[in-house]
Amino acid sequence: MRQSSTDRPVRSLRHLVAGEWRSGDGEELVDVNPARPHEAVAAGRLAADRDLDEAVAAARDAFPRWAATPHHVRAGILDRAADVIDLHARQWGEELSREEGKTRAEGIGEVRRAAEIFRYHAGEASRPVGEVFASPRPGEHIQVLHRPVGVVAVVTPFNFPIAIPAWKIAPALGYGNTVVWKPADAVPLLAVRLTEALVEAGLPGGVLSLLIGDGELGGRLVEHPGVDAVTFTGSTIVGRNLIAACGRLARPAQTEMGGKNAAVVLADADLDLAAGEVLAGAFRSSGQKCTATSRLVVAEPVADEFLALLTKRVLALRVGDPLDEDTDMGPVVSLRARDEIQRAMDAAAARPGVEILTGGRPYDDDRMAGAFLPPTVVALAGDDPLWREELFGPVLSVRRAHDLRAALRLADDGEFGLSAAVFTDDLRAVTAATERLDVGVLHINSETAGADPHVPFGGARQSAYGPKEQGRAAREFFTRTTTVYVRASGAGR
Repeated sequence: MRQSSTDRPVRSLRHLVAGEWRSGDGEELVDVNPARPHEAVAAGRLAADRDLDEAVAAARDAFPRWAATPHHVRAGILDRAADVIDLHARQWGEELSREEGKTRAEGIGEVRRAAEIFRYHAGEASRPVGEVFASPRPGEHIQVLHRPVGVVAVVTPFNFPIAIPAWKIAPALGYGNTVVWKPADAVPLLAVRLTEALVEAGLPGGVLSLLIGDGELGGRLVEHPGVDAVTFTGSTIVGRNLIAACGRLARPAQTEMGGKNAAVVLADADLDLAAGEVLAGAFRSSGQKCTATSRLVVAEPVADEFLALLTKRVLALRVGDPLDEDTDMGPVVSLRARDEIQRAMDAAAARPGVEILTGGRPYDDDRMAGAFLPPTVVALAGDDPLWREELFGPVLSVRRAHDLRAALRLADDGEFGLSAAVFTDDLRAVTAATERLDVGVLHINSETAGADPHVPFGGARQSAYGPKEQGRAAREFFTRTTTVYVRASGAGR
């Protein structure tokens, strides 16, 4: 095992195929720390087409046995995996911070959330698995059964390297499907860790395969003839291509894609509460959440006061090494991501009607070597690309509104519809927001980010396609229904 420049070991990356750990035959992959790009976190080789074919074949072979395994037995494996995850929460949380950039506290919290998700879906074994309906014919009843769909391709992003895979893989396995998983190659180590937890928990060989690969491998997995369904979280452009491919193949698809989420602060809002929640929503995880607050609409009567309060808090954020306990915000995921966001900010600064209130410029100290960006607040006089285009970084765009109708119109402006937040104590405003905002998740007096494992999660419009995730909603994608008409011979005569 190689050593990094900080004397931390460089972990070896492995793939799990047909129940066996193996090295890849593809190109070399070095997983680096975005806070210190010279520091390797893990290294190995990418999976190759041979690995993909063997993984899908193993999943197809394992599916009948796994589907026939009693639900409570499958649930026991999920429960034991949760125990393994919890046991390693601190170590894996630190590794998550090193490879993705979240603060240590956020990394540990995410690992523990993954365990919570596994426990929730283990509990599904004790909940109803179907429905019984009355029949219009005597002596008969109608059952609706939920059965697994088969081999599920799981493609996950970098920003939640263990939580998002957990909320796809746990229900997929719990409902009796087999899985071939391709994580983002920017965060391979946490993918290995989650897979290790399931193997240690006793998951049979072939039921889950892990393939660390690039986008091209992901595309081949999505279109592989041995795959029955595809679940994806990632960029809008990749998601749309995936939807088109699955439509051509008549293959069920579930996608969570982009977001440009607005927080609305009305004149009656608790400004101190709203400032703290907007700050968290915009800048935790360096703004790299599909549910991050990237737009802010402020009622004109309180705009000056609120922006003064917010910018003061933004300027007090401590940006630095995510493993430092005093750090509030770490780097974005890579130097490439940093440079793309900075180019967008440089272009915006040159446009009329754009005023940068905080941040917006690269650091001129030691942080320049890492993928660090300052938390940025930008006031817009009118429409602008910053109001519509997802940057996926620590950038908050602000516009003012004269009344509730205008505020809600601005919040709902654009192609995305994932999440929104409204800060008010006016019941009429809450009702109006509930009726008018076309989003999948609406928060009243809390930040736009956040999802609980027992309730549905997903967006509207161009933010999502297919059934929702999490909670009982997950069953709608990971199972298919069979309607069974049951009548005893001679009944009704």
